[in-house]
Amino acid sequence: MSVQNLMNKVVVVTGGSAGLGEQICYEAAKKGAIVVVCARRINLIGKVKERCEELSGKPAFDYQLNVADPENVEHVFEKIQAEVGSIDVLVNNAGFGIFENFVDINMDLAKNMFEVNILGMMFFTQKTAIQMVEKGHGHIINIASMAGKMATAKSTVYSATKFAVLGFSNALRLELKPAGVSVTTVNPGPIHTEFFDKADPSGDYLSSIDRLVLDPNKLAKEIVNAMGTCKREINRPRAMEVAARFYTLFPHIGDFLAGGLFNKK
Repeated sequence: MSVQNLMNKVVVVTGGSAGLGEQICYEAAKKGAIVVVCARRINLIGKVKERCEELSGKPAFDYQLNVADPENVEHVFEKIQAEVGSIDVLVNNAGFGIFENFVDINMDLAKNMFEVNILGMMFFTQKTAIQMVEKGHGHIINIASMAGKMATAKSTVYSATKFAVLGFSNALRLELKPAGVSVTTVNPGPIHTEFFDKADPSGDYLSSIDRLVLDPNKLAKEIVNAMGTCKREINRPRAMEVAARFYTLFPHIGDFLAGGLFNKK
């Protein structure tokens, strides 16, 4: 499946009510996909669904989904199978972060971050992967983060969840490749979305790294263009990708970069 034949393919996007997830829905719809919008905020997903139908000229679907609730995940997955059909592309975009010093963070919040960012994603992915393996094709795209490649202060728990997403995705890629199923990780730096309304309520972080902040529309186009390919990773912005490579190859320099140039929280 290449980007040219996303036509009539079922593309499921979690966290699709706003931000990057919303833009991925629209870009997939422009390619003629049947888009399935999943998110907690039922007051927003209907609007995204309607816009997808306008862009694609095809039916779109919306389901209220709390990925931290395994029973809800199973219920929504079964409804998609019954009402839409088998999934061709799954984009695991749901997630959130809080930027606080670890000694100050509420551990209930930390637990919830793991439930949303990694455990819920794994549960939905397993159900989808079983179906894709049976069909012999499919594409799973996991939205990780540069925080999963290069941890910085005040992102201890968030970085831990995204390191887990990367490790999970890398192993899953190897497991599913023989079955014809691709796995891609997307590792963005800061994106100009409402993610930072919760992560950085003051707005100081985004303003301090303005030159590195990504446009969600451009990133969404790149992600949708990768659908149906065997692309391993998408890393943006490129400056952070280079820094992350330094972080791995030259740990002391990496600590300097992570603790200074790219640590503005």
